[in-house]
Amino acid sequence: MSLYSKRGVSAQKEEVHAAVKNLDMGLFANAFCKVYPDYLAGDENFVNVMHADGAGTKSILAYLYWKETGDISIWKGIAQDAIVMNLDDLLCVGIYDNIVFNSTIDRNKNLITGEVLEQIINGSQQLFKQLKIFGVNIHYLGGETADVGDVVRTVAVNGTMTCRWPKNKIISNDKIRAGDVIVGFASYGQATYETEYNSGIGSNGLTSARHDVLSKFYAETFKESYNTGLDDKVVYIGKHRLMDPVKVNGGALEIGRLILSPTRTYAPVLKQLLQDHFDKIHGLIHCSGGGQTKCMKYLPGNFKIIKDNLFEAPEIFNIIKESSGSNNREMYEVFNMGCRLEIYCSPNDADVMIAAAKGFNIDAQIIGRVEDNVKKELVIKLQNEEIVY
Repeated sequence: MSLYSKRGVSAQKEEVHAAVKNLDMGLFANAFCKVYPDYLAGDENFVNVMHADGAGTKSILAYLYWKETGDISIWKGIAQDAIVMNLDDLLCVGIYDNIVFNSTIDRNKNLITGEVLEQIINGSQQLFKQLKIFGVNIHYLGGETADVGDVVRTVAVNGTMTCRWPKNKIISNDKIRAGDVIVGFASYGQATYETEYNSGIGSNGLTSARHDVLSKFYAETFKESYNTGLDDKVVYIGKHRLMDPVKVNGGALEIGRLILSPTRTYAPVLKQLLQDHFDKIHGLIHCSGGGQTKCMKYLPGNFKIIKDNLFEAPEIFNIIKESSGSNNREMYEVFNMGCRLEIYCSPNDADVMIAAAKGFNIDAQIIGRVEDNVKKELVIKLQNEEIVY
């Protein structure tokens, strides 16, 4: 049983998928988000999409960083995490404009102050203002802030996005076919619209990142930051403090800042591609929960996905792997490993996708291909290892 499972989390969320298996799959069973008829207005040429997600346990890391450093601005990144985990899923079905957002914040009032709430709420509005510059309009329609200290140890930051969208402008993934290549967009670096280096961590696997990398100091000092019912052998088993420096990007950055890098949105570049090259995009996958295996859930047929040219994993993932002792199979199943967006397209159109990303200083390259197969299969080829899922 992996450390990930022993901490009460699951990369594949098998029990969740089993619980919802009988629900309506929507109009496009292979689409990255559920797409429904236009119940809001009754127009057969439009569809409705409603999506809920959040920052997950990354908020606990923000809590630790805030308590240790006093830097309350770190909570703005958590606001971005909660938004982007919704927005970039919607982008993967082709939606990039005229979206409404509703936030849900559950807090332990004795630990999470009103000033923290202000940072989260104002940080959300700042991100929407920035995205508007690129033609991505998200309307902030309020939400719910609940004091539920008996339920939540610190704070949970989540949100819901809704949109009406033309039915003929949906990316359903049904066009993915043998012969397609996969263009990967890097999750790390510094895009033109980012203010600092992004480690690429995103908002998945943070339970592992926290407990594997950070030291027992945090268990002893901040008992509110973890489930005290866990075996002590899986709680804060690392050697690092949040302020420890790490050599990365030609300089030194704190481990805390690397782990708390706000989840990158690909909205500016995908808005451009979806608007100008919609017909060239056969499929879109957001490599969030499930990491590099995420694509397996959205294939329209029996294909072998071969990823043999992935980016070199950025430093944050090397730190997590070394700290946890995890093998590559588990790392690529939990984390994005430096590539959080996949575009499936014809080989002839790959250069268009790559150029668009690089126009925003996001590294991009062909990371793999699609082949016919007798079953759905994923092969990840690393320098000295081949992993089959």
